[in-house]
Amino acid sequence: MRVRPVSSAVLLAAGLVLLCPPAGAAVPPGRQVSVVATDIVEYRCTTTGVTLKQDIKVRVELTMPVSATPDQQMTIGWQGSYADGTTLKAPSTGLAVGTKLYAYASISGMPGLTSATGVGTLDAVEAGETIPLPAAQVDLKTTASDSGTAVVKPAAINFGTLPTAPSIQCEVQNPDDLTTFPLTIGTGASTTSPTPTISPTPTIRSPRPTHTVMETVTASPPHANGKVTRTPAGAAETGGGGTAGPDGRIFVLVGLLLILAAVTGLALRRPTPGRE
Repeated sequence: MRVRPVSSAVLLAAGLVLLCPPAGAAVPPGRQVSVVATDIVEYRCTTTGVTLKQDIKVRVELTMPVSATPDQQMTIGWQGSYADGTTLKAPSTGLAVGTKLYAYASISGMPGLTSATGVGTLDAVEAGETIPLPAAQVDLKTTASDSGTAVVKPAAINFGTLPTAPSIQCEVQNPDDLTTFPLTIGTGASTTSPTPTISPTPTIRSPRPTHTVMETVTASPPHANGKVTRTPAGAAETGGGGTAGPDGRIFVLVGLLLILAAVTGLALRRPTPGRE
């Protein structure tokens, strides 16, 4: 009698586990998911020195960048595989060692941004053999100078040892049938540090030297008739002039008196005529 309730509980728990994914399988918040665009591109390939052209179809997957910013190199992923049973054959001379695939994407809608280019490595191929497309993703590089929105489409693919001298050139034959995929160039955060403003250092002028002149005032002694004698300080001594020392007229008067007394004494000592 107790088995049925236990079985029901087990079934209910199992159903909840199936309906609710574990927490570890959840997509982390804020994770950016790349946008993958797929299109069938028809190419007509011309081989140097060969008159016959080859028509092929390639399934191209473009992976759009999700955080492109101006003045920073961005990457558009390119992945190609042959479609509808078509393949590209190597010429009678084969493909030499060092031959590479040069893949392009056309970009329109933004001035100065027209294409992205990438390089994929290839192995040497014998004459008449199928030229394998790179198994790894080819990174198409480009740089935008402004923010905005552009559209991207698959473009030409070339084969050769140098991008400027390809031995096989494949041009798109159905450009109007291709889907255009949006490419957003964000504004981005500026990393340029602001230039600090340097204030001019004020010039401190030294104060002009000052000369302090002190003047001492002393009271005259009792014989100076109450006059005040000023002695300048901080300069050359100039003397007191007529105001220094006792009055000179006293010495003159005393001298005259001494001379008069001398003359009188001489006159008294002079003998009188007639006395013997």
